[in-house]
Amino acid sequence: MAHSSRILVGIIGGSGFGQALTSQAGGKAERVETPFGPPSAPIVRTQMDGVEIAFLPRHGDGHIYPPTAVPYRANIFALKALGCTHIIASGATGSLREEIRPGDLVVPDQVIDRTFRRASSFFDEAGIVAHVEFSHPFCPVLRRTLLASRDAVDTTVHDAGTYVCMEGPAFSTAAESRAHRSWGGDLIGMTCMPEAKLAREAELCYGLVALPTDYDCWRPHDPSMDKVALLNEIIQNLNRVTDYSIKLVRSALQRIATEGLPPCECQKSLDLAVWSNMAKVPRAAIDKLRPILSRRLANQGTGA
Repeated sequence: MAHSSRILVGIIGGSGFGQALTSQAGGKAERVETPFGPPSAPIVRTQMDGVEIAFLPRHGDGHIYPPTAVPYRANIFALKALGCTHIIASGATGSLREEIRPGDLVVPDQVIDRTFRRASSFFDEAGIVAHVEFSHPFCPVLRRTLLASRDAVDTTVHDAGTYVCMEGPAFSTAAESRAHRSWGGDLIGMTCMPEAKLAREAELCYGLVALPTDYDCWRPHDPSMDKVALLNEIIQNLNRVTDYSIKLVRSALQRIATEGLPPCECQKSLDLAVWSNMAKVPRAAIDKLRPILSRRLANQGTGA
């Protein structure tokens, strides 16, 4: 099986995840300008476990961006412009299933998008029309790699799950939480979308490690615990599951370093997606998205 000759893995995570990860490897911070504004923070380039990585804290330095305000397009564009080929993301979630316990990890395979205030495409303006295939939103190659690494962590790693991405920033009502369960949701979070969709448009493989910190409000909380005690428990769960996720990601990076990664359909997602006649697309539209379109432009033999 042929493998990618050059791999640069973008890592997108929360502040705690990033601080712990980059403190183990150091690295150089790079500022990247994009047509969609600056990304959440400078991107830290470094080597870890034999793999070149580019780390980006999703919520910015100091966790200043709420889920709706995260500059998702700038983040994905910046990682693509730096040469990333794959993205491994992490994010805290609530559990919608009894069997997914706080402190477990989940490598989800499906998503339900309930966001409605976020720019969710690079192709939402006149110029280029593209409709990417998104029936399976998470890269199967990265999912297999992450799941093959689960022996590295001393917790349950669930091999599938449907992530319901809500707008936030408030948490669900109890009625909403029950509805999410009735739809087949297994996790509830606020950051997976449009991140995964933009990665597909950018022809980047995208895998997610979900970090359940508590049961969502469909499940009554322990009545003996007050809100402060409950919050402290959630923070403890988050710290614990963050440690697990770092071990899982590092094990996956080690596997990538030794085994490489096979080619993936995610990396050719624009082949059948672009409906526009590129000969008629305005030069400005092509220039704006040149890093996103670079492979397709090269294949059609034009520098446009």
